[in-house]
Amino acid sequence: MTNRNDNEEAAPLLANTPGGKHNAVYDRFSSKKKNLIVALVSWCGLMPLFASGSFFPTIPDIAKDLNTTGSVVSIAISLSVLAAALGALIASSYSSFYGRRPIYLFGLPLLSIGSLLVGLAPSVPVLMTARFIQAFGASPGLSVGAGVVGDIYRLEERGGAMGIFFAACLLGPAIAPFCGGVIAHLASWRVMQFILAGAGFLGFICIFLFFPETSHPGMRGIDKLRGTRQIEDQGGSLKEKHSVWVWVNPLRPLWLLRSPNLLAVTIAGLAVLLTNYVLLTPLPYVFAARYGITNQAYIGLCFLPIGMGNLIGAPLAGFVSDRLVSSYRTHRGGTWYPEDRLRGTLIGAGVFVPLSVLGSGLLSDPRLVWLFGHGKAGFIGNLICLFFNGMGVDLVLSPSAAYGVDILHERSAESMAANNGLRSFLLSILIAGIIPLVETAGVAVTSAIAAAGAWSLGFGLLWLTIRYGERMRAWVDVGYSTEESN
Repeated sequence: MTNRNDNEEAAPLLANTPGGKHNAVYDRFSSKKKNLIVALVSWCGLMPLFASGSFFPTIPDIAKDLNTTGSVVSIAISLSVLAAALGALIASSYSSFYGRRPIYLFGLPLLSIGSLLVGLAPSVPVLMTARFIQAFGASPGLSVGAGVVGDIYRLEERGGAMGIFFAACLLGPAIAPFCGGVIAHLASWRVMQFILAGAGFLGFICIFLFFPETSHPGMRGIDKLRGTRQIEDQGGSLKEKHSVWVWVNPLRPLWLLRSPNLLAVTIAGLAVLLTNYVLLTPLPYVFAARYGITNQAYIGLCFLPIGMGNLIGAPLAGFVSDRLVSSYRTHRGGTWYPEDRLRGTLIGAGVFVPLSVLGSGLLSDPRLVWLFGHGKAGFIGNLICLFFNGMGVDLVLSPSAAYGVDILHERSAESMAANNGLRSFLLSILIAGIIPLVETAGVAVTSAIAAAGAWSLGFGLLWLTIRYGERMRAWVDVGYSTEESN
């Protein structure tokens, strides 16, 4: 028996209840089919991250080609983040109503069209517009993909599956900058965009041929609507009276942010993820000034450590979060406390992320050359910081995504979109200021500000959510899931 002092944080969402009937919904697909589904949604989730990752090292080339500056081209990153936020909100809302499959079949062609337009862009305005279309089409990749994982995996399996999904998606940050840099060096930055257009089309074909609808039977909005519009014919069978297009409010997922838990996790993720952009956005210019690296292929290689950190951090975080959920539930005699999944995020938000961005800033600032010099040691130290930042960010984001699915399982894609939507909207504003701040205050100061944000907002809000999660859920009930519905 758990006494009150033993933990207010140990207060359950609900006691253990039988869920055999509900669990049967997770047996609709064989393990082989689940693997195929995860592979397909991972490919779709890879696209937005590959599009953004391959763009970073080519910013100087694009600026030169379009006769503008890196600061102006970096606005395209902000616009694409904004488009991804808006697209994720729309995609998740309609995926809850019409299902996951139609959303992919609509978004992937837009990704291909946008990529073609980016590759053909003759001017900055066309580039900005094309990047918006490209990011909008790719936007279902993460939010709807996380919903699909929640559709097919049980509570105790979900963190690991989510980690695998994120790890596959994060191949983008791992290899996209190098691929983008090499292709820009050997041919043109435009060629990478044509490759992305082909990858989007390939994804469309595979989804059309092999991807089943994963939404739980009868749980889509269209299923419930049809249920009210069916009439019994003379033979006793059911037929649909008529079907209509239903407009869904795309901003509806944002209403979930009334939940203090989801809002806290979202702001914590924003503070942590911002450090990633503080490192990546100015990197081509910073490394050129600090270490004399101007070859696009070599610049692309410099992005590799942060991607490898992502690749290792995501499955590790998923595995650890599943173990924590199971371990603490056993310790409490079968009582499930959702915030247990977040315990593993604290080392990422409190140690790896802030220390890595601060360390990289100190090593990269040209004004501190007298302290660190131009040598190999400083360069290698910088790459190590990039690796630990990538790993630390995913130690936070992967369990946070699974936590959002846990507490709002029936609206999992919407909870993911609300998280990504607010985070991406704020990021789109903050990213635009990174290069100007670096130019004005320096790399070290910019990195120190990002590190302080990760410590105070990232670590602080996660700790508060773990400690007072049950109280926070009681403040506003947004329809939290129970253990039985998970």
